[in-house]
Amino acid sequence: MEYRTLGKTGVQVSKLCFGTMSFGGNADEETSRAMFNRCREEGINFFDCANVYNKGVAEEILGRCIEDCRNDIVLTTKVNFPTGPAVNQKGLSRRHIVLEVENSLRRLKTDRIDIYFVHSFDPLTPIEETLQVLDDLQRQGKILYPAVSNWAAWQIATALGISAKESLARFECTQPMYNLVKRQAEVEILPLASAENMGVISYSPLGGGLLTGKYAGGKKPEEGRLTTQENYKKRYGEDLYFETADRFAQYALERDLHPASLAVSWVMSHPSVTAPIIGARNLEQLEPSLAALTINMTPEWRQEISELSITPPPATDRSEEV
Repeated sequence: MEYRTLGKTGVQVSKLCFGTMSFGGNADEETSRAMFNRCREEGINFFDCANVYNKGVAEEILGRCIEDCRNDIVLTTKVNFPTGPAVNQKGLSRRHIVLEVENSLRRLKTDRIDIYFVHSFDPLTPIEETLQVLDDLQRQGKILYPAVSNWAAWQIATALGISAKESLARFECTQPMYNLVKRQAEVEILPLASAENMGVISYSPLGGGLLTGKYAGGKKPEEGRLTTQENYKKRYGEDLYFETADRFAQYALERDLHPASLAVSWVMSHPSVTAPIIGARNLEQLEPSLAALTINMTPEWRQEISELSITPPPATDRSEEV
């Protein structure tokens, strides 16, 4: 396993991160533990979770998995999305973050969270308040590094400026969506992360299953997030995405590679990405993503694959004069 430095933290993480969104949902505890152990066999030391995954059950299962190796793994979880019906059971206020970090620590059976993500932007809470409570939690040792997911580049940049001005703990890692059909992160988020030396653990390298080959040729399997979950239908429902996935699946099969392995390898090869987050419902589904570790993706090969999809427009519309 190759290990990479997470931004400027000095922390060494495996070049694949395993996401535990399926724990306690599509994967029961026995299957979850088997996938955890399989990842550890490959040398993965980086595990991503969130307080809302399966209403906290994912954290509970992950907590039991890491009991015997807590100091050997780098652990993340998140806060913001609703954890209950009450009006204040969501957001990035001091009140909600302080309550939820304690809940996560209890479920994970640990005394600290290595990387603590704000899960999305909260328009009701000033960024300053959120950054101050994260700084307090870092000083208390309950979190080691604040991080950010699903924020726009301008929001992240604003937060970094406030942190620098006020001498607060800054976001050391970002978690954007990134795959061959969703390349918006290339426009500003990944360049920002590179310029600021932030770690990047991107999610959905398989496009919700779209890039695994099982939807190629117009196939509509009965099981799968793109056919059963409305948010994934909305996220990946455009015909253009399916056309790109068709071309990509054919490209991979012509080279005797599993499309999932190649899709993960493509994301992993971006110079700004520290570690893509892979996930699975079972061991069989996990193996192709792990096989990405065996692919030597050169810059030239990466560019060839990139040409199968549409490159997003640059951040400035005057790039033709540069």
